[in-house]
Amino acid sequence: MANTERARFYAAGFGILVGFLLALAAPFTGQPGAWAQEADAPREVRVGYRVTPPFVTRDDEGRFTGMAAELWKEIADGLNIEATYVEYATVAELLAAVRAKELDVAVGAISITEDRAEVVDFTQPWFDSGLRVMVDDRSSSSLINVWNGLAEAGYLRYYAWLLVFIILGTIGLTFFDRHFDKNFPRRWRDGVAESFYAVMLVVTKGSLPSRTKLFGWIGRLFAAFWLVIGIAVVAYVTSSVTSVMTNIAITGSVTGPDDLPGRTVGVFRGSTAETLARRQGYDFVTYGGIEEAVDALRSAEVDALVADAPVLEYYRAQNPGLGLDVVGRLFAPDKFGFALPYGQDTLIYPVTVRLLALQESGYVQELSQRYFGDER
Repeated sequence: MANTERARFYAAGFGILVGFLLALAAPFTGQPGAWAQEADAPREVRVGYRVTPPFVTRDDEGRFTGMAAELWKEIADGLNIEATYVEYATVAELLAAVRAKELDVAVGAISITEDRAEVVDFTQPWFDSGLRVMVDDRSSSSLINVWNGLAEAGYLRYYAWLLVFIILGTIGLTFFDRHFDKNFPRRWRDGVAESFYAVMLVVTKGSLPSRTKLFGWIGRLFAAFWLVIGIAVVAYVTSSVTSVMTNIAITGSVTGPDDLPGRTVGVFRGSTAETLARRQGYDFVTYGGIEEAVDALRSAEVDALVADAPVLEYYRAQNPGLGLDVVGRLFAPDKFGFALPYGQDTLIYPVTVRLLALQESGYVQELSQRYFGDER
């Protein structure tokens, strides 16, 4: 009897001990269990994004699309996530919202950097990127640039004197022909036009039509003199314009990142390119998006744009008629990832695992080829 009671006592004690240990273990097993319990019901997640073609775009119906968007939707479908999307104007604003835990996930062309990793958490990288330089390919032959080059070299001053000579020559020749040439038009308008034409022939061709027979041999010597003058004028104008255009082509163009010092550079506000421009001491201007930045480049407000290589390359390919070019080597290489607030352990782990599965299955590579072809 005593042995039976003792056995019951030990059994009760053992049960209490097991229950106590299970109670202690519950906090450590609760997080994975929480995700499993919610597997049947969609988990609501706030997702922020910034439009950056081809990674994040909106179609005519306002639907969220692009490479990063498609990748996120594939992840969300696999994890039974129901997303609410919020658009932000810049990457800086997007990451600030993540840091403040106003968002659960930030989706887009978001570079993983040391500074950013100190304030937000990142998933496994899913795209290799870096910076490149975009230039206006029309700039080397732009009339504005040639005009400015002629002014800086002092050629315009001599062109002005040539213009004065043409005007005075036209007036003088008009009075001369009205006095000595009986066939010269008597109306001033017609006479001035005839004289202007004759002066331009002298300037451009060195010829003086119908004047060589005037005054005999003196007239011929006079015509020969103007022939030399005309050839010299044409040679001077041609050589000056050619030298200016050559100088623009050699020293005025940006061919890569090594040419950026001393130039005015356009960057996206809050981007890694802005951080680099500030660190390198470049003269830079910030813009909210690619369209605004390209407008500034084409209007010569900046000499070049610096941004993520795939963004610039995609924009150039989609707008071949704008005369843009992406030049130089890839520099400041980085990787893209999705950003989450610190402490989102129940979300970042399954998202990262799902992302790794999509990379291993080849889905991410297929997306990249669909948007960029075989270039990446």
